[in-house]
Amino acid sequence: MIALTAVSIAVLFSSCGKIPQAEIDAANVAIEAAKTAGADVYVAEDFAALQDSMRAVNENVEAQNGKLFKNFDKVKEQLVVVTQLAADTKTKTEVRKEEVKQEVAALQTEIADLVAQNNELVAQAPKGKEGAAALEAIKGDIALIEASQTEVTDLVAADNLMGALEKSKASKEKAVAINTELSEVIAKYAKNKKR
Repeated sequence: MIALTAVSIAVLFSSCGKIPQAEIDAANVAIEAAKTAGADVYVAEDFAALQDSMRAVNENVEAQNGKLFKNFDKVKEQLVVVTQLAADTKTKTEVRKEEVKQEVAALQTEIADLVAQNNELVAQAPKGKEGAAALEAIKGDIALIEASQTEVTDLVAADNLMGALEKSKASKEKAVAINTELSEVIAKYAKNKKR
């Protein structure tokens, strides 16, 4: 009876006392998959929370290693949560990347429309002494905006969606500023001409 009890206790402690290395490896692989998908860029807060969760697991493993009777049941539970969190983070990353792609595409369409409008406004703008030099500068700015759109296409192709988004936002801002400036000049010129 004593031998049976001793064997039962030994089995109990040996099953609880081993570091769940396979689960730890699986969680690390899931975290790496999320990072490879771009989680650290597209859903940075979620990815930071994921890393914090894994850090807590590692601390718990270290704490259990320091004990005479190790019990990794709580660690195993944490690892299940971390692995699921990593999968969820990867999914969120893919969704966010698609949203950014859509946003970049929408901005490119808006910018193309603004460039076309700006080119029309340049043709309508007064071409006096100071006007000719200003119009040449504006044409140069419009050409830069068009060139930046080619760069945006290259960034999207290289899967640098955040870079593409930032460049698109800057280009749109510049195109809107040109549009506003030209519209005001043309309106002012038309008003003065009527007098």
